[in-house]
Formats: sequence, C-alpha cells, structure tokens
Amino acid sequence: MIDGYASLNANWSYPTAIRFGAGRIAELPAALATAGIARPLFVTDPGLVALPIVARTLAILDAAKVPYAVFSKVDGNPTLANLDDGLAAYRAGGHDGVIAFGGGSAMDIGKTIAFMSGQTRPVFDFEDRADWWTRADAAGIAPVVAVPTTAGTGSEVGRAGVITDPSDHTKKIIFHPLMLPKVVIADPELTVDLPAKITAWTGMDALSHSLEAWCSPFFHPMSAGIALEGIRLVKDWLPKAFADGHDIAARSQMLIASSMGAVAFQKGLGAMHAMSHPSSSLRGTHHGLTNAVVMPYVLAFNRPAIDDRLAALARYLDLPGQSADAVLDWVLALRRELGIPHTLREIGVDESVLPEAAAMAEHDPSNDGNPKRLDATEYDRLFRNAINGLL
Repeated sequence: MIDGYASLNANWSYPTAIRFGAGRIAELPAALATAGIARPLFVTDPGLVALPIVARTLAILDAAKVPYAVFSKVDGNPTLANLDDGLAAYRAGGHDGVIAFGGGSAMDIGKTIAFMSGQTRPVFDFEDRADWWTRADAAGIAPVVAVPTTAGTGSEVGRAGVITDPSDHTKKIIFHPLMLPKVVIADPELTVDLPAKITAWTGMDALSHSLEAWCSPFFHPMSAGIALEGIRLVKDWLPKAFADGHDIAARSQMLIASSMGAVAFQKGLGAMHAMSHPSSSLRGTHHGLTNAVVMPYVLAFNRPAIDDRLAALARYLDLPGQSADAVLDWVLALRRELGIPHTLREIGVDESVLPEAAAMAEHDPSNDGNPKRLDATEYDRLFRNAINGLL
C-alpha cells in the first residue's frame, strides 16, 4: 500500500472525467470517443514533440486508425501568435477537437484553440473579467482531451488558458466553463523522464496554487480542504520525485497534487502569481520557478493577515513548532533541497523591470485574491525584497 491506498489507479469524475494510473495513455482512443472527437489536432510543445513519449502516444493513435495532425509551435509563455498559428492548423485540417498533451503551455494553447475554433470575436474579448465569458458562442467550443506530462499547472482540470497580449505584454486569462477538458488521462509514466529541475519548478507551481488558495480570504470551504491536502502531498512527495524521477509512487502523488492545486485555486490566487505573470512576460522566466522564488517573500509580506491560517497549516503538516514561522522555515528548506534560487535577480529579474512590473502586478487578476490587496507602491517594495533577498 502507498500512502494508505492499495492502488493508484482509478476513474474519477471530479471536476471532469479523469482516468488516472500508470499505463492509461493506452486508453487515448477510447477517451477521444467518449469526448466525441474523431479528427483531433494533437497540440504539444517543441520540447516534447521529438521525445519518445510523443512517438509512443502517436503510435497508439495510429494503431487505432485515428486521423490526426500535430501542432507544436508553442512558446514557454504562450502568445497570440501561437494561438493564431494553432487555429490556422485546426481549421486547415478540418479537426473536430484537440488533444492537449504536455505541460501548462501546451494545455493553455490547446484549450484556447478548441475554445476559439468557433468564435468570431477576438480572443481577448473573453478575458476572465466580470461576465465576459458569456460573450462566447458555446456551440462553437470544441472538446478537449487533456494529457498532462508535468505535475505543476493542473491545467488539465482548469477552465481557462493564459495567453500573452502583445499590445501590452500582459498575461491574460481566457475563461469559459466549457474550456474544461471532457476527459483527462493522468498517466504518471509520462512524467518519469522529466528533468529534476523541471520536476522541482513545476512541483513548486503546484504548491503555490494550493498555498495561495489556502491563504486566500475568499469563502470556499471545499477548495480550502483540497488545498490543505494538496500542500501535504507536495511536502511528502516532491522531494522524492526530485531525487528519483522513476519513483512511480512519487510521480503519481505529484500528478494528483497538481490537479488538486488547480481545483483549489478556484478559491483564489494571490501576490505570488501577480508577481510571476509580469516577470514571465517581461523577462521570460519560467512560471513555476518564479512562483517558487517569490513564495517566501509573499508569505512574509502577508504575515499580518495570514498568521492564523499558516499556524493551522503547520498543525496539519505536523511541522516543528506548529506556527506560521514553521511554514516559512519549511518553504525555505524545501527550496534549498530542490536547488531553487533565493532571489529574482538570480533568474534574470532585477530593478530594471520596475515600475512596469509593479503596475502590472497591481492590475493582475490574481491580486484580487491576495489576503491583502496591494497597490503598485507595495508591489515595488515586494519586488525589491525578492530581487535583493530581503525577508
């Protein structure tokens, strides 16, 4: 038994149909049939497209005589140009759905291609603001089968995609309830060859989702419970997945933690993401790595508003001292164990991004979920803390 369970193989129906377990990528043709997809566009990223896991997956489609085309022009921080190219490929191939295969970038583009395939308005008309999603023609949204190959974003169970707007270099969240994939295949065997540093960066992204959701002031008790357990799974299993990428139990538990984080952040995100988004847009930093770097600075900045919640988290995690200080100490120790840099300066973000990044962070939708809403002046100070290592 692993972590109290006899098997890490199951079908779940929350928040969508999930086929979880090692080797279940073999069920991709059946998943396509369930989703009503006969001619999929296989969307992945350029780092994956030449790897054996893609070749093996395409061989499964070939054996089942499923006609498909492959699209992999996807940047690490997906752009409007990526979306336009993907839509052109989708329409040229006469596709009727998408296989989103990969990490967050492939998921974001794949889901947004499916969403935009039948729309007539520009994509940024559907940004996640107020009720803008109601502008969409629901009948024009194609189905998606999602296959995550990293344990971080949890985008396979999300209802949105993140696209960079070239007009102002901001990351914008495109949202619609029907962007949720129809079927997810969560096969931990697809993650075993992920490099250790990407395992660390994406795993810390999963942690940031659950941690910010737990600290968010919004009332959502179901997501709060999921966030709490998601944090525990990261604590127990990310160091093991980092140390041994072929530890299938650790890979399985991290894939679960990733999906849980994405469900949990329906409760809200916060300043970690509000800082990470402009850092990625302006300096091209990896999203999960940036979240990992800024994490302790944001926790320290928010301490007056979250001391009780952090103490409760420390008790749940059974941390020494069971206090807010114990959570901060654990985060710092985990970062050191995973080789995460201590400052933004070490990943290419310095004072030259200010004040642009501070203003972008203030207006980022994630700022609304921070335990205390910050203005640009406060973000300027928080960025400087993270750039210079001032906790």
